[in-house]
Amino acid sequence: MTPHLNGRENALEALGWTGDKAEWIALTCLHSGVFTRAQCARFLGGAHPEQVRRIVHALIAEGLAAEETVPGLRGIGRVCRIYSRRIYRALGAEHIRHRRDASSEVLLRRLLSLDYVIEHSDLPWLPTEPEKVAAFEGLGIERALLPSRLYRGAAGDTRRYFPVKLPVALESARAVFVYAEPGHETATALRSWGAAHGGLWKALQSRGRAVEIVAAARTVHEIERARRVIRGWAEPSRPGEPDAGTTEELARIERAIIEGVADVLEEFGGLQAAMQRSVALEEQALRPPRRGWVSRTATWQTMRLQGVRYR
Repeated sequence: MTPHLNGRENALEALGWTGDKAEWIALTCLHSGVFTRAQCARFLGGAHPEQVRRIVHALIAEGLAAEETVPGLRGIGRVCRIYSRRIYRALGAEHIRHRRDASSEVLLRRLLSLDYVIEHSDLPWLPTEPEKVAAFEGLGIERALLPSRLYRGAAGDTRRYFPVKLPVALESARAVFVYAEPGHETATALRSWGAAHGGLWKALQSRGRAVEIVAAARTVHEIERARRVIRGWAEPSRPGEPDAGTTEELARIERAIIEGVADVLEEFGGLQAAMQRSVALEEQALRPPRRGWVSRTATWQTMRLQGVRYR
């Protein structure tokens, strides 16, 4: 049993899926929408490749999924994407973007996220945006402190929270945030992700919750680069030096102002609001030293998404 699913896999019985197979489909849909045969085999306790093949082919035959080799994703074999609206509707997540096709970068991020959750399925994960928002609002943390992105469309503007859709778990004493590294050449995306979460992490610590950050990646190079970045987030600032969170957020705003990155500026309410926030952060940097931005950091390297092929 996977506790954080809260029995949602039972909703798939009407579609003919029961037991651990239904649990696997529910886990995949809620956390990534995609999986490899190696991941499925691991979740099913080391299932034989033929058993996994039958599951994949049944999904495809019923018009629920598609499987293909993704250009740009080397060494992991074919990727199965569950796209059927019927399944997501049954799970109460009809509008989640996991069911849509995406770039190789996004697919790898989703696969890494799923891989980490498989190995830590006992944690109380918050799979969907509404669950994450509700959990933190339940602690008295306002939405303004949650990472978000404003999407503009013909029907109006929509603000999405936790837009990168990475794993978050919330326990009574700690919160766990996982960053899945999709193979970027620099750590810019990781730093931006951290800056976007800074307000939430500080709010959690002020409420007595430890904040643990995990960077998940495929290669040793990516692991070491991520470690160099995130370990600074847990170190207290020195006298006369801003804490890591303030530094990251200030740098992000300054880059957005200089480069005219509209999406980032919009997160702060526009150019003027971003400039005001920058001034406030500079003043904050002059305050007495503080404890680390987060409580603990760690890295995790996947073994299933590098060089192993299931055919």
